[in-house]
Amino acid sequence: MKKNFQAYFFVVGLLLAGLPACRVGRDYARPETLLPAQFNGVATGDTASIATQSWQSFFPDPVLRSLIDSTLTRNFDLLVARQNVAYARAASRQAGAAWLPNVFAQVTASTTTPSKNSLNGRSLETFLGTTHLEDYTASLGVSWEIDVWGKIRRQKEAALAAYLQSQEAVRAVQTALVAETAQGYYNLLMLDRQLAAARRNLALGDSTVRIIGLQKDAGEVTQLAVQQAEAQRQTAALLVPRLEAAITVQENGLRLLAGTLPGPVGRTARLEDLAGPGSLPTGFPATLVSRRPDVRAAELALVAANARVGVAQAGLYPALSISASRGLNAFKVSNWFSIPNSLFGMAAGSLTQPIFQRRALKTGVELARIEREGAVIRFRQSVLTAVGEVSNALVNVEKLGAGREIAAARVDTLRGAIQNARLLFNSGMANYLEVITAQSNALQSELELAELERQRLGAVVELYRALGGGWQ
Repeated sequence: MKKNFQAYFFVVGLLLAGLPACRVGRDYARPETLLPAQFNGVATGDTASIATQSWQSFFPDPVLRSLIDSTLTRNFDLLVARQNVAYARAASRQAGAAWLPNVFAQVTASTTTPSKNSLNGRSLETFLGTTHLEDYTASLGVSWEIDVWGKIRRQKEAALAAYLQSQEAVRAVQTALVAETAQGYYNLLMLDRQLAAARRNLALGDSTVRIIGLQKDAGEVTQLAVQQAEAQRQTAALLVPRLEAAITVQENGLRLLAGTLPGPVGRTARLEDLAGPGSLPTGFPATLVSRRPDVRAAELALVAANARVGVAQAGLYPALSISASRGLNAFKVSNWFSIPNSLFGMAAGSLTQPIFQRRALKTGVELARIEREGAVIRFRQSVLTAVGEVSNALVNVEKLGAGREIAAARVDTLRGAIQNARLLFNSGMANYLEVITAQSNALQSELELAELERQRLGAVVELYRALGGGWQ
């Protein structure tokens, strides 16, 4: 028996030696993607990119860094994504263990009392002198499916790709959360600045109403002038509660994003003090495929889909499995462990070729190929989307910066116009409408400047995210 087992496993060893040449399905190769040489016509000769900076160094504001750190620690979406990584890791380990044989131990005991009028009953009584049959077995068995066609290897490849994809998904969620937190923080600072501008304009309106009221008492202007000045003051007053409510909502949003209860957000920075990075290198578009998490996740999904095609194709071919067991067997419990008489051994091999399964296997291959083609399309789409987002962000950074300079100059102009209008009004060289118009224009220009500054900072954040920054 020992020689038989040796010969059996020698044959199995020869089979295993030839397995690498039998793998079905094609190995993964990245699909061709049409990438421009540069982003949006902006030439660059530098391979450096702001995406390689950690978010701690990219955002110098300590309050913002604290908010981002809290978000990355307690945000529920990120926690769920990390649980998905743990799930995929367990699945990958399971797929890797498919290489190993199944080993099992079994102990059975049975007794059978057949009918005395049956053939079995009469045979027992005649040959063994008993009316019942006992059987006792203790065995150790091994079964193993030989991966002749690479099915298990493709399954492992798909599971590993799914695990790596879940890691990239976590990174993609993190980049989005970093950007969302920064955008919310900048929006909060914008609202602070707009509220300060509204309150300044309200105080200025109070002064204007008092002056025009005195002139009305002196008979120099009519009640209409007082009413128009009061309406202008009320416009500024109406902004205050609206902006205060928006600030509270934004604070609550930031805290909920960070997984904490709603409440105020302490801050010391001012919007106008945040200049943002002076240099914004982007590197080359080709680096997006290896740096941006969502693009990497789309490619890994394609890797998994490609491997599943191989798994489906392997199902069309014969499945080879071997099994062996060794143990003790006796029909009397007193002889159960009588060695060597109670020893038994068994070795078997099977080759199963699917013939007719109602087209299920062929359909499985077709569906796997369709899934792979869909993954190719989604991968190419993700690359194109990434290039478009970077290009848009670059344009916004450039044009919003230019617009901010114009808006800042306009604010300075209108602030000077207010002073001149008040002086001319006090000296009788300008009417009240010119004063009211100057105040209204100045308020609107300050609100627009704050909005442009927030949009410019937001465009920088969007560029950082679009390039794949924020997960380091």
